[in-house]
Amino acid sequence: MSQVEPWVVLSFCSIIFFIGFTGLLIRRNILVVLMCIELMLNAVNLTFVTYAKLLQNLGGQVAVFFIITVAAAETAVGLGLVVAMFRTLRSVDTDQIQLLRE
Repeated sequence: MSQVEPWVVLSFCSIIFFIGFTGLLIRRNILVVLMCIELMLNAVNLTFVTYAKLLQNLGGQVAVFFIITVAAAETAVGLGLVVAMFRTLRSVDTDQIQLLRE
């Protein structure tokens, strides 16, 4: 079985990360913004796993475990906030968040 070169995986990770970052900057829907943040976190997770395998160290995989835990909590809290915002404003557009400050 052939192995994938680390530079190929790291290139894929950087592409996925910048797709998520671009979506975070461009999109206005909060659900899409949350998905872009998850995409960025998964790209970082794949990078950690790649370096952990390359360096024969389990530290990267332990970091991935904690990142997945934080991402799950972020998703739960974020979706709760989105539901509360939709009930109040009837929209999930990021421009409507300005109204919550008043």
